[in-house]
Amino acid sequence: MEKANVVIIGGGISGLMAATRLIQTRPELKVVLLEKGFDIDTRTCPIVTGKVPTCIRCNSCGIMEGLAGAGAYSDGKYVISTEYGGWLTDFMEKPEVMKYIEQADAILVENGATTERFNPSNELKTLCLQHDLHMQQAQLKHLGTDANFSTMKNMVDALRGKVDIRTRSTVTDVDGDHKIVTYIHNKEEIKLEADVVIFAVGRAGSNFFSKWCQRHGIKLSNNQVDIGVRVELPYEVWKHFSSVIYEPKIWFRSKKYGDVTRMFCFNERGQVVMENTNDILTVNGHAYKDEAKKSPNSNFALLSTIKFTTPFNEPIDYARHVARLGNLISGGSVLVQRFGDLIVGRRTDEKRLSSSTVVPTLKAVPGDLSLCMPKRQLDNIIETLYALDEIAPGTANHDTLLYGVECKYYSARPECVDFELTKYPGCYAIGDGAGFTRSLSQAAANGLYVADLLLKKDDFTK
Repeated sequence: MEKANVVIIGGGISGLMAATRLIQTRPELKVVLLEKGFDIDTRTCPIVTGKVPTCIRCNSCGIMEGLAGAGAYSDGKYVISTEYGGWLTDFMEKPEVMKYIEQADAILVENGATTERFNPSNELKTLCLQHDLHMQQAQLKHLGTDANFSTMKNMVDALRGKVDIRTRSTVTDVDGDHKIVTYIHNKEEIKLEADVVIFAVGRAGSNFFSKWCQRHGIKLSNNQVDIGVRVELPYEVWKHFSSVIYEPKIWFRSKKYGDVTRMFCFNERGQVVMENTNDILTVNGHAYKDEAKKSPNSNFALLSTIKFTTPFNEPIDYARHVARLGNLISGGSVLVQRFGDLIVGRRTDEKRLSSSTVVPTLKAVPGDLSLCMPKRQLDNIIETLYALDEIAPGTANHDTLLYGVECKYYSARPECVDFELTKYPGCYAIGDGAGFTRSLSQAAANGLYVADLLLKKDDFTK
């Protein structure tokens, strides 16, 4: 059986950062990185390239899977703060988290990322507070979908020949006791033994990791899921925020239920895009640096947070079920509805959509979100849109477009100490797919931190 010092499962930013730190410090190490999707040079989305208008359900989604992970095709927001973007401060002191966020940023800059930073605005935060809206503050970098992809490609290329990168390799199981990873490549089952295994599975692999933990008796403690919509409206409506801080990160507590709904993932003059995760279609947003690729619209996610309690422990399946309903109603796509149509209780059809003053950037199916979205979450979203309209008039306009379903889930946080699984010493979990982070910056920091933990161990690969 082939052996390696470290096997990293997943080629997203957390896995790439871990590999970078390990191989830069100990170039003699045999580090194998297994990625389910395509190489970054060959991963592509036929919608992005203009070959098809809607998702054709590729076997491997070029947006969600492949080297550099889902972050490669994101709009490249890099949050330089601990105020949001994950939960690393549950395990590390804030100054330490910030140290690793800055170190990861330096690596990205070495690979071509911008050095420009947007700074917080107390004036805009005050405006929000005057309307019972709560804006989180952070330094922020916007790499842009196009420039971010180039940066990630440079980072991958810097690892070639130093790290054994194996794409189109689907991990099916891990023997935690003996640290043997089983994966499929070209229909062949291969076993690989390691001194250390790092799960860096990302959002696309969160369902696999959650099921693996359950199958092996590893307790999962995080039961949060966010369900909502992607909002698209004219760029001018939020220009007074986006031109100053780029991303307004605002949360609101509904008066009806007391639930928290959060606005995030803002894309100035961007595009709404479709994602395929394990054959379920959801929506997201991109924004490019290239002026020629910008649209007249901005978009953002508006998600209602749900924290389940016992006995229910399947939040990922719950979110997938809601998204699957949207796929069912739309005939295998995603839905779009005008806000005004939702309020008066009618579906948006092709005729109504064609008369909209907001021209959609994604070819979605006009329909009725109330047929697939749970009432509680939809009520929260409607109430929040009216609240946001107080600080950005025009947000709750009749022609504001709502795409659904968008969902984020972070339920697979395993029982661990310093990210090492308590049941399986030598097995680590990091990043978004393990419920520790939900941003490029914290996922990157998590990868560097765990790599440093290994490098400091006296018995590591001796």
